[in-house]
Amino acid sequence: PETAELIKYACNAFLATKITFINEIANLCDKVGADIHQIAKAMGLDGRISPKFLHPGPGYGGSCFPKDTEALCNIASNYGYEFKTLKAVVSANKRQRELIVEKIKNHLGDLKGKTIAILGLAFKQNTDDIRKSPATDIIQLLLKEGANIRCFDPLAMDNTKKILPDLTYCQDEYETAQDSDALVIATEWNQFRNLDLLKIKKLLKSPNLFDLRNLYDPSTLKSLGFIYEGVGRK
Repeated sequence: PETAELIKYACNAFLATKITFINEIANLCDKVGADIHQIAKAMGLDGRISPKFLHPGPGYGGSCFPKDTEALCNIASNYGYEFKTLKAVVSANKRQRELIVEKIKNHLGDLKGKTIAILGLAFKQNTDDIRKSPATDIIQLLLKEGANIRCFDPLAMDNTKKILPDLTYCQDEYETAQDSDALVIATEWNQFRNLDLLKIKKLLKSPNLFDLRNLYDPSTLKSLGFIYEGVGRK
């Protein structure tokens, strides 16, 4: 039973590590001006690595990866072993949320009284699961900074209302953008890939778009007049 238990934990912890690694490379890309998509694509061509889980973003969430990484660290600790790699992964995943909020602050300045539109609340597309969701973590950090939050998710709003009742819940993407100082795409729902961008730009108070899932091409957004920030590409 010890082996079977560790197999599951080890698989999920490895995938969480892979996600965190590509996010760390993406953060470095932001500093040096490299393109994370080209790097991830090249890495994925190496048969030893494979392209799966090499998608930069706001960090992992959900019920499995956070729980299993913590569990493996705890098992190690209980046996007197410090699992340094995995502790760093857990810490870096938490920091990924904080770095995104820092990026928003760098563009908007003091967030007190600013309105941030959040598209996506679930931890991934096609679910209503908000457990350890990057979106809800980021929202809570923004609330601490004094921001007002407007949000929309096709499935996860009812679950989010139970833990964050004071947000402004909207009917669609466009109502969410209305009079907001920035738009944040937090979950990779397919419907967020086909937004009427000119309509969004008109609705926003300022054309700031933070694309945490790299759904859009930066040059296209900039040509439309957006101030665009992806993860690991300019």
